[in-house]
Amino acid sequence: MSTIQNFNSIDPFADTGDTENEPTNYIHIRIQQRNGRKTLTTVQGVPQEFDLKRILKVLKKDFACNGNIVKDEELGDVIQLQGDQRVKVSEFLASKLQLPKKNIKIHGF
Repeated sequence: MSTIQNFNSIDPFADTGDTENEPTNYIHIRIQQRNGRKTLTTVQGVPQEFDLKRILKVLKKDFACNGNIVKDEELGDVIQLQGDQRVKVSEFLASKLQLPKKNIKIHGF
């Protein structure tokens, strides 16, 4: 009698793809829909050694948008920017802060 493989219970979220030796902390860049056509870009997971206030100041000036830092209990400090700034923020983090592109995840649409 053969066993049917489809009925085995497998947790799809158990394997994160990270190895035990090398835990990677990803930076997540997300977009949220506000009312109408307005959007909000959030940046979460920036390493602690960077000063978020200075990063926010440069981002606001370069992208000509408003933004702030929100303190979240689970996620820590999250940068919020007006508009869809996902690609620009990703390029900024990779070029100016020398963060590897493989650690930057862009979510949305």
